[in-house]
Amino acid sequence: MELNGVKIEDTFCEAFGAVFTRILVTAKNEKWVKIAAQITTGYGTSTIHCDSEAGLDTFVSADNTPDKRPGAILMFFKTKKDQMDNVLLNRIGQCILTCPTTACYDAINGSLDPEKEFEIKTGYKLKFFGDKYEEKVGGKYPFEAWKIPVMDGEFVIQSNFKVGKGIAGGNFLIMGKDQNSALESAEKAIEAINKIENVIAPFPGGIARSGSKVGSNYDFLNASTNDPLCPTLRVKARSTLLQENDNCVYEVIIDGATEKAILRAMKVGIEAAVKVPSVNRISAGNYGGKLGKFQYKLHNVLQ
Repeated sequence: MELNGVKIEDTFCEAFGAVFTRILVTAKNEKWVKIAAQITTGYGTSTIHCDSEAGLDTFVSADNTPDKRPGAILMFFKTKKDQMDNVLLNRIGQCILTCPTTACYDAINGSLDPEKEFEIKTGYKLKFFGDKYEEKVGGKYPFEAWKIPVMDGEFVIQSNFKVGKGIAGGNFLIMGKDQNSALESAEKAIEAINKIENVIAPFPGGIARSGSKVGSNYDFLNASTNDPLCPTLRVKARSTLLQENDNCVYEVIIDGATEKAILRAMKVGIEAAVKVPSVNRISAGNYGGKLGKFQYKLHNVLQ
């Protein structure tokens, strides 16, 4: 199969189940919304070592937020549901509570299995920072919220946040003739994916240069560089997945609330990626079906 003259390999990406939260951060203006979003989603590329996979979903206009201020929706993905409470406590407590003018609300909007959604009492727990000066917000919202006195006024936070069941690890690989063209292709893909709601691309700028494989020659590591996809190891590695003109590979990794969102993001991302000259092939990362139950064939995604 070809798309815009670029070969789409007959393979599949392999994703796995995860739990996620989706929160809304508002602030006085767009400047402080962006600062809060950037800080709160930092160090959130991979659950291999980060506490969660984190990213910006979308910006929201003041007309569509509970307090009529501009906002950003952030998503956090984790494989273990009992750890999500700590993820939100730490990230909201250290990054949003501390950020000038912010407030924070739940923003779940669909999940893979709505019947399995549950709530965590993040806002209720953070209210104790108020040292008995905290107060319940009365009559303003259709949900329970607290106002915590801080040095620039009050921090408002919703009491409970929903946790949904989603998908992590949707992906595709861009093989290019050189670094510049492959990177431009990946950037175009991310621009398209950013328009899709209910998904994030958690790696830096949405792009991963360091795809990993399971295991290592060092017994103390459970993951290591994906040597079959490293151009400098084409003749050194025991096997290579690269063809003669594949001199750069970037991976786009997507986490989403639903299969529909993941598949839509993959489709628009690939369609944007192949429009850049000097892209050789589009492939995907998988572990032969051993990692996760969600397996998306690229040819089917693009139909």
